[in-house]
Amino acid sequence: MRIDEVVDKLVKGEISFHEVDNILEANAAMVARRIALEKILGISLPSIGSTIIDYSEIKNRNAENVIGAAQIPLGIVGPLKVNGDYAKGNFYVPLATTEGALIASVNRGAKAVTLSGGVRVKIFKDEMTRAPVFKFDSIEEIPKFLEFIEKNMDKIYSIVNSTTSHGKLKSITPFVLGNNVWLRFSFETGDAMGMNMVTIVVEEICKFIESSFPTTCVAVSGNMCSDKKQTSVNSLFGRGKTVVAEAILKKDIVENVLHSDVRLIHDINLRKNWLGTARAGSLAQFNAHFANIIAAIFIATGQDLAQLVESSSGYTWTEVRGEDLYISVTLPSLEVGTVGGGTRLPTQREALSIMGVYGSGNPAGSNAKKFAEIIAATVLAGELNLLAALANRELGKAHIRLGRGKLSI
Repeated sequence: MRIDEVVDKLVKGEISFHEVDNILEANAAMVARRIALEKILGISLPSIGSTIIDYSEIKNRNAENVIGAAQIPLGIVGPLKVNGDYAKGNFYVPLATTEGALIASVNRGAKAVTLSGGVRVKIFKDEMTRAPVFKFDSIEEIPKFLEFIEKNMDKIYSIVNSTTSHGKLKSITPFVLGNNVWLRFSFETGDAMGMNMVTIVVEEICKFIESSFPTTCVAVSGNMCSDKKQTSVNSLFGRGKTVVAEAILKKDIVENVLHSDVRLIHDINLRKNWLGTARAGSLAQFNAHFANIIAAIFIATGQDLAQLVESSSGYTWTEVRGEDLYISVTLPSLEVGTVGGGTRLPTQREALSIMGVYGSGNPAGSNAKKFAEIIAATVLAGELNLLAALANRELGKAHIRLGRGKLSI
């Protein structure tokens, strides 16, 4: 069937947008859907239709009912010196955003910390989780269930090994509420972010449990995982990578590069990020704008955007050391990968390549860890500069100049 014939059927409602994939090749299907939508709505969508993505490569993997692509400006930050276990040296970091002043802000922070010797980074934990919920008729069965899990760990490990060649089970943590039990499985997932990997493995484990013990798995994800939500369990136990970055800024760099004051930056961090956040009742957002930087990196590099919720939770800590400023950022649940998902898209591959982290690392998992260290260092640079901008009372001026392009509102 020709594209024009498919478009005509779409406009008449004789076939659905989803059915087009069964009629036309992937790229032709994309064109047909867009033309049909233009006719149905009486509008033109040439910019959405302008894309370098070959949809035959990502069909059934990244998006459905595709009509084109969205484009977001992408800028660069750097050089940013990172002193991590995996990321070592100067890096340029791509940020995709529509917020004027954001990239310039992070870039100034990057200059300040690089002139100060760079950012030290450590990864303290690296585990992706999935927590199915099981129901029981009575709490009398729960101790027996937990004993069953403990006695069958060898079988569970064998299921993991036969289901995935990349995932490694690290632990199972039970949580009980009434006649419900959550088993929070934690896995190492190599260079993949790993959520789909662990879901597939845990589904197989649940099949074994249900066939061997009188219980029902209500849902493979019982929200104790906890995916795409800001939760205490993620803040306390971590999900993905738990990363801490730190730097010491000399007084003259704070004054000459950031045009600010060490003690004022520290005071603003305590009163804004700690007292203000506590008073507002936030769960784990004791920071100025982690989400700004992480969202821009996620968009640029093809990460799961909804995981920004937990990935951007975290803490900014400052101390005055003599005349200098100590600053650290702690990210308990940074969920990133360098293979799979959106990382396979062409511009996202290139963005990851800018940092030297695209694909599988050697040893396995090293690229994702390197990427996480670079992100943490970039977050620190962005936090530092925003605190300085607030101390200097220049936040509004920066947005007027860079966000609006003019000095009037």
